[in-house]
Amino acid sequence: MLDFYAGPGALKRIRDGGLQPETVEVVAGAAGGPKWLILGRLDRWLFSHWFRDRKTPLHLVGSSSGAWRFAASAQADPLSAIDRFEDAYIRQRYKSKPPPAEVSRQARRILDRLLGGNGEEEILHHPFLRLHVLAARSRNGMTTSEKRYLQGAGMAAAFLGNALHRRLLGLFFDRMVFHDPRGTLPISGRDGLPTRHIPLSRRNLKPALLASGAIPLVMSGVPSIPDAPPGMYRDGGVTDYHMDLPFSPEKGIVLIPHYTNRIIPGWLDKQLRRRRPLHLDHTLMASPSQAFLDRLPHGKIPDRDDFWTFFGRDKERIAYWRQAAEMGERLAESFAEAAASGRIRDRVRPYGTG
Repeated sequence: MLDFYAGPGALKRIRDGGLQPETVEVVAGAAGGPKWLILGRLDRWLFSHWFRDRKTPLHLVGSSSGAWRFAASAQADPLSAIDRFEDAYIRQRYKSKPPPAEVSRQARRILDRLLGGNGEEEILHHPFLRLHVLAARSRNGMTTSEKRYLQGAGMAAAFLGNALHRRLLGLFFDRMVFHDPRGTLPISGRDGLPTRHIPLSRRNLKPALLASGAIPLVMSGVPSIPDAPPGMYRDGGVTDYHMDLPFSPEKGIVLIPHYTNRIIPGWLDKQLRRRRPLHLDHTLMASPSQAFLDRLPHGKIPDRDDFWTFFGRDKERIAYWRQAAEMGERLAESFAEAAASGRIRDRVRPYGTG
């Protein structure tokens, strides 16, 4: 049910020694809205079982729904937190095409359920998990504006600049890394995007998570975050959609449990087939096989278009999303078997061969 792809360094390491929990130094989570639902059962297994007895720090980094997944996984009872997140996410409803303020209200409601009564403290004091949340800070008036026509013009300009070269995206957005106060994310070198690092705290963890999922033109931006530079904060997927960061783990690898077999660097790169990831040397990606996708209801992963495909038929959409989430158990079983048996050595392939 899973395919495994790896960059050169991770490929050699796994073919030589297999895959154990201690092999992984970073787990990365992509943005992608409801697509995360098929990964929820794998997250449950990873964080309640596979990594359970870990002693050394394990870094979790994500943008948008990837960051929210890991905020649930890094709580004291990850099973309950992921259950709360999944249930609240699936149950969101809209009576008509919602304005950004309404979508943001729903997001706050989901985030409140995800964090429960003591989630921030549990995340910040987890024995070995270290959460890092990515957001994008607007750098000019158009992308800062909440007026739809101005923001749309700003995003169009950002798209054109990014299409010329990814580093030109830095004229419009800063990458903001809200990191666990006990240590920064293991990345080194530069990838052309201006990057700032801000320690997470009880004051800014929830606003940072909200900002990380604030999709431009769909949700309201977050106008300020405590202890961070002033500005308008938006979805971390704008700069980092599928986690093509210059990771530099000291001894281990970067694991990306993914919903597709393609790494797209930024949200504005989705239509740019020539834009390829550049920092996958240490990365192992686990993604659903075509056999798994063919078994899903409607033959596809849940996505944001389902709100309109099933408009006025929320019960059908909710049933479909729940079924897709439950089928994610097959991904967890496939990962567990491949790692425990050692067969991952034979199943892993170089990235780009899928």
